[in-house]
Amino acid sequence: MGFVKVVKNKAYFKRYQVKFRSRREGKTDYYAWKRLVIQDKNKYNTPKYRMIVHIICQIAYACIEGDVIVCAAYTHELPKYGVKVGLTNYAAAYYVNKWKCHMPKGRLNILKCQFFSS
Repeated sequence: MGFVKVVKNKAYFKRYQVKFRSRREGKTDYYAWKRLVIQDKNKYNTPKYRMIVHIICQIAYACIEGDVIVCAAYTHELPKYGVKVGLTNYAAAYYVNKWKCHMPKGRLNILKCQFFSS
């Protein structure tokens, strides 16, 4: 059997479709994600629950164009303030909530004046 040279020519690259960005960056394993999300066919219309361990606290208000996030706090920002481990536990959620309560006080007063004065 002879040697076959692999040629990636212009025709190959014209038809090449790049993967999703999070797949290229190695952030999402779509094989595992599909197994988590897709429901079995014999359990039709039954919700399938999963736990998401990203703890985010946001202050938002609604507009016609969509919701507007005033400010947000994430647990992955806690190491800046001295918390090194346990970023997905109950205590971390409490700290993020307390931190969020103190962040936007001045901004919320400005927003109240803008939207509720009329």
